[in-house]
Amino acid sequence: MTRRKNFEKQLYSDDDGLRFATPWPVAAYRAKRLKCSSLADISCGIGGQTVYFARECERVYAIEIDPAKLELARKNCKLFGLNNVEFICGDALSDDVIEQIPAVDIVFSDPARAAAEKERDIDNLTPHIPDVLAAYSGNTRNFAFEAPPQLPPERISFDCELEYLSLDGELNRLNLYFGDLKTCTISALGLPGPTKMCRKTEPPEETEMINVSKPGNYLYEPDPAVIKAKLLPELIKELKDKAEIFRIDNKRLMLTSNTVMDHPLIKNTYRIVFNTEFVPEAINRELKKRGYGKVLLRTEVDPAMYWDIRNRLEKNLNGEKKINLFARESIAYICEKI
Repeated sequence: MTRRKNFEKQLYSDDDGLRFATPWPVAAYRAKRLKCSSLADISCGIGGQTVYFARECERVYAIEIDPAKLELARKNCKLFGLNNVEFICGDALSDDVIEQIPAVDIVFSDPARAAAEKERDIDNLTPHIPDVLAAYSGNTRNFAFEAPPQLPPERISFDCELEYLSLDGELNRLNLYFGDLKTCTISALGLPGPTKMCRKTEPPEETEMINVSKPGNYLYEPDPAVIKAKLLPELIKELKDKAEIFRIDNKRLMLTSNTVMDHPLIKNTYRIVFNTEFVPEAINRELKKRGYGKVLLRTEVDPAMYWDIRNRLEKNLNGEKKINLFARESIAYICEKI
């Protein structure tokens, strides 16, 4: 058995199973959302998600093609004191396995994917989502799938709810909900909250998302699930339209305002101390005057030049305070995290 902080208990596992097992706050949330009488868990792996389904559902069918992993799932369910899981070894799309699954309320599938891809593709999941939908259409109309969270909404064409999920401020999962499980078009969920934001209609036109060229007194880093789901307009509405979009660079889309605001889906808040031309030596002199000691460079720079710029910014700084440097075009915004 191996312990990881992402698991509620020690789990029986092999190396791959532990690497891909669902963190327990995610597994617990997903099980509560999918709570029902009977559920089929396809590609259950070592059972990290299965045990939480079994806590919430009356009956769970755990299907896994790898007999070694299925045995680990069996041990993990026993570890949690669960006896309402039926374990089935085989290909989830085979007639032999499908015939063993009765009518269920929900089919959940966590398909296998490559550990690394140049670009994530919904068609590279195994088993394929359309194949699972077709194979189990006689068992239920309600399906839930896990997909790579790096996938942008426009590359997923299914009629389902896309739920981008973050854990402790980091993008963690993408859940797809079909049938009666679909509650909106796209959503962002932050754990451990949970705090959820939904869109039920078509997204606004790009022209409606006005990007200001100059920030207010404060910058806000939205939760990455909000960014990935493209729900910034909804977040702004919840902030009573007191914030505006300020794009730092191609990687950083932030909000700005002249007053301090709070929201569970704001990851970090920064106060702009000063702004100036992005000239490292000039910024360094100002940082010395203000007693700063370390600069966190939060902008796009040539990787080959990163440490050269960082060293020039921090040359002979001996203060204890840290500063965050964001840059838009040629202007540097020197910020304190609050």
